Amino acid sequence: MITVPIGLYFTTKSYVFEGAFGMSNRDSYFYAAIVAVVAVHVVLALFVYVAWNEGSRQWRDHIVHNESS
Repeated sequence: MITVPIGLYFTTKSYVFEGAFGMSNRDSYFYAAIVAVVAVHVVLALFVYVAWNEGSRQWRDHIVHNESS
């Protein structure tokens, strides 16, 4: 959860924005931070999605188990 946004920040700053696009150091900080914030939101959304499905699966198993008893 932590390594993806941080890794994307430094990777996009160095290789994408400064390397490929030739942006200044100051501009690359700004755009790399945007990429990292978007990555944080994606990671959190995936975490909530997995947790939600895990909880509903346990709830369904509990209901099926109680109905068959």
